[in-house]
Amino acid sequence: MGLAGDGGGWLLSLWALRGLPVYVVQAVLAGSLAVTVLLARAVLRTPLRGRDYGAVAVMVGALAVVGLSSDEQPASVPGHGTTVVLAVAGFAVAAITGAAVLVAGRTDRRGLLLAGLGGVAYSATALAGRAVEIRTPVLATLAEPLLWVVICTGVAGTAAYAAALRRGTVAAVTGLLWAVEVIVPALVAVPLLGDEIRHGWAAPAVLGVMAVVGAAAVLARSSGTAATAEQQPA
Repeated sequence: MGLAGDGGGWLLSLWALRGLPVYVVQAVLAGSLAVTVLLARAVLRTPLRGRDYGAVAVMVGALAVVGLSSDEQPASVPGHGTTVVLAVAGFAVAAITGAAVLVAGRTDRRGLLLAGLGGVAYSATALAGRAVEIRTPVLATLAEPLLWVVICTGVAGTAAYAAALRRGTVAAVTGLLWAVEVIVPALVAVPLLGDEIRHGWAAPAVLGVMAVVGAAAVLARSSGTAATAEQQPA
């Protein structure tokens, strides 16, 4: 059920990317962090410090600022060079993330590396989803390499996130994942895909991104007694 809900949200986010800049869509999606962390406290009995609640509040507020820093912008067709760069980088990210999941038991006890790679993979998904050209008839889109980047990085990101949650606390893993998902697309999409920041909002957008980084750092240090899903009582 969780994967089905995640898949539905993923499809809706790809639809949203056709009319909104990448970093705006990612910022709105990242608002789910607050719900995730609070539900982890209620359902999994994951301990949270006062600063963790504060970090959630700061992150949600900062993400709202980032989301408001741009107007609606229909997706534009990228040039051939941009498509090649996104395709090569996307497939490389998917491969590296998949390899990390396979060896995670020996290299990532807390799940933070996996969370970071999952965030990078989801960032590639969003960037490719924004740039992919939807052709007519729709079946012709299957020939678009960026469509396969969306699929491969989406699967790799989901696997990495799931593996990270088996090793680290929900707050730390999800906080780091979403911070990467907001920051990486913001840094890439503006110069590479031409996504624009609303006039007069450059400073608030930058401060918002910095606040996201700070809040994620606080959540990533949340010990929560280091209780992982594998350690939860039946």
